[in-house]
Amino acid sequence: MATKKTTVPTSPTFDKELFKRSVLYNVRTLYRKTMEEATPQQIFQAVAYAVKDQIVENWMETQKQYEKKDPKTVYYLSMEFLMGRALGNDLINMQAYDQVKDALEELGVDINMVEDQEPDAALGNGGLGRLAACFLDSLATLGYSAYGCGIRYRYGMFKQKIVDGFQVEVPDNWLVDGNPLELRRPEYAKEVKFGGYVSVYQDEIGRSHFRQEGYQSVTAIPYDMPIVGYGNGIVNTLRIWDAQPVECFQLDSFDKGDYHKAVEQENLARNIVEVLYPNDNHYAGKELRLKQQYFFISASVQEAIAKYMRSHNDIRQFHEKVTFQLNDTHPTVAVAELMRILMDEYFLTWDEAWKVTTQTCAYTNHTIMSEALEKWPIELFSRLLPRIYQIVEEINRRFVLEIEKKYPGNQEKVRKMAIIYDGQVKMAHLAIAAGYSVNGVARLHTEILKNQELRDFYEMMPEKFNNKTNGITQRRFLLHGNPLLAEWVTAHVGADWITDLPKIKKLAVYADDKKAQHEFLNIKYQNKVRLAEYILEHNGIEVDPRSIFDVQVKRLHEYKRQLLNILHIMYLYNELKENPDMDFYPRTFIFGAKAAAGYKNAKLTIKLINSVADVVNNDDSIHGKIKVVFIENYRVSNAEWIFAAADVSEQISTASKEASGTGNMKFMLNGAITLGTMDGANVEIVEEVGKENAFIFGLSSDEVINYENNGGYDPMEIFNSDPDIRKVLMQLINGTYAADTELFRDLYNSLLNTLSTSKADTYFILKDFKSYAQAQREVEKAYRDEIGWARSAILNIAHSGKFTSDRTIQQYVDEIWHLDKVTLPKKRTVKKSAE
Repeated sequence: MATKKTTVPTSPTFDKELFKRSVLYNVRTLYRKTMEEATPQQIFQAVAYAVKDQIVENWMETQKQYEKKDPKTVYYLSMEFLMGRALGNDLINMQAYDQVKDALEELGVDINMVEDQEPDAALGNGGLGRLAACFLDSLATLGYSAYGCGIRYRYGMFKQKIVDGFQVEVPDNWLVDGNPLELRRPEYAKEVKFGGYVSVYQDEIGRSHFRQEGYQSVTAIPYDMPIVGYGNGIVNTLRIWDAQPVECFQLDSFDKGDYHKAVEQENLARNIVEVLYPNDNHYAGKELRLKQQYFFISASVQEAIAKYMRSHNDIRQFHEKVTFQLNDTHPTVAVAELMRILMDEYFLTWDEAWKVTTQTCAYTNHTIMSEALEKWPIELFSRLLPRIYQIVEEINRRFVLEIEKKYPGNQEKVRKMAIIYDGQVKMAHLAIAAGYSVNGVARLHTEILKNQELRDFYEMMPEKFNNKTNGITQRRFLLHGNPLLAEWVTAHVGADWITDLPKIKKLAVYADDKKAQHEFLNIKYQNKVRLAEYILEHNGIEVDPRSIFDVQVKRLHEYKRQLLNILHIMYLYNELKENPDMDFYPRTFIFGAKAAAGYKNAKLTIKLINSVADVVNNDDSIHGKIKVVFIENYRVSNAEWIFAAADVSEQISTASKEASGTGNMKFMLNGAITLGTMDGANVEIVEEVGKENAFIFGLSSDEVINYENNGGYDPMEIFNSDPDIRKVLMQLINGTYAADTELFRDLYNSLLNTLSTSKADTYFILKDFKSYAQAQREVEKAYRDEIGWARSAILNIAHSGKFTSDRTIQQYVDEIWHLDKVTLPKKRTVKKSAE
């Protein structure tokens, strides 16, 4: 691959000679080797430590300024942070990428080789975690005091292997060589308690106090990762918590032969931080998930309060300097944990603690899928977190009184809105009742929340609800991920877009410029060649960079409808087999997705995609006109290459089901054209770029909701009346793509449900099929017009300005958090001397 050239301003304070000496010193002292003798991984470690040395200076200065100016701080609490590789992104934001590249070349090292040695940090999985990562980047770049708080997972969710077409989950051992870009901070360790019971005692004035006793506990140890702001010297912190036993090894138990008890505490701690989203289709998995959530929340809230009290006296003013943003329902236990600390450790009254809590916690809802709104069995919750459950119970009691006061005699309202009901603790209800803000993540999503899923809450407390359409950081997904296009954009409109993406709109005047169109198409072709080489190396499949690269990469879920995509590919293949001489523009269909380990139909869809690929890719009679590729272990680092190479961005979720999506924005920024439904942020993308520069199909969200509420859709009618669809579905069970005719029976049944009276085709795949096929024909027709396609692609880039996470964060700041911007003093310029 060609070495990146960033064509962006370079840091005047970066000392290249000092950096080179530091790398050589690190190789020598860490590994007792010269550069020539060191392995690629050792060189990466040496480079990363040298870069961290330069980051730490700004990190310390940032904290010094924060201490001096005492700005309000947001703690972004999230189960996931899908950070990707850190080194290249840090260098981009330090404005030192080109200088480091040059320094390494002088040492005989290729920077691409160095970057490729870094594993993606296995701290997240999907859009929720990637959004959190983009937000941290924007907070630092905009100069706001912020901490990201999460878990230091040892193995992530899993590393995906494809074996015989099936997904196989293996541990993602990203820490096997250590993480040179983190700092262990044992001085901020916190104890987190589970189980036991709550005792009550009276103080001298007769007031009741509560104490958790008979508990097990673990020690939470923070590891800090630097979050470098672009070009401003600000370095914020991602604080991820590792778990360690309070007592490491009980030698007396071991000596007595009780080997299990000897390591019991160690196992408790290790299990908490082992994996992201342990399978929760059994009781032990549910218990572990709840432990994980409380573990990182308790540690983060404890430290946030301790940090505040190191420079303030009155805990009652905590909310004036701190806000907690709950990234979906996973961190909602922060509400009760904050109440616990305020009452049990700082002895505030309930009303005093509630006043602070309800001005500190804000909630982001990321889904309208009811199964994703977490609910915990009372038995599990109260046993594992006895004091927390007492507090939630009291919050619920008081909230129900509010509901009854607002809606006298209306038990239906209580049933729908209570935090504890039907033996469950409902975390979204807790977040809404206690939060001072409730936001959706795209305009359509927020309207559906207000009018459908959370309607009762909206009617009772409309002032809490607001929308914050998601965004992405252009610094990773264009400047770092697509250097050829970034250089071209900068050459045409200047470099301001790097921190002010709406400035990219100036590119629109080049959409009709023939020279610019050909330059864009050439860049896209080079990026397709780069991805084709990756596919050949990793999949052994030869794909034509001149074909249409039609891409769907995202978490695998039935509502995202990867199944619709692969069924349509089967349909196209049938057409080619029946009409070998038909006029057909070659297509390469690219998938990338992980399915949750316990999600049977999602995993079966992966197998179907690979089974279709095996048949289609090896059929010489179609002359390579269709190729199907499933990219193993989809992650941030290969996503950057995929976005850069895509022609078509598949955003085909069932309308009303996708909260926002951010992949759609990354594709748009890289000049891919959206093929999608009017769902999530697609609606706003089409508003920005114009319907003529996208391919829209399918039911509207209103139509989907109407069918769901009132019925009237029978997929069997389509099956019976449409021979093309019937043929495709029969191929799922007639051996066309698997010798075992029952292998894909569950997918077949999910669409037609011939064995059950329950609802079939829940996500309207067959209903939207013909509309999707027509949209795909329009894609092919448009792509044949090379100049017209280039025009639309350039306009997509030019109109992507709204979708920067910088804009999203500024809206959070202005409308929810009310933070103060911090700037660092100017540093001296490094003299260009011969020293």
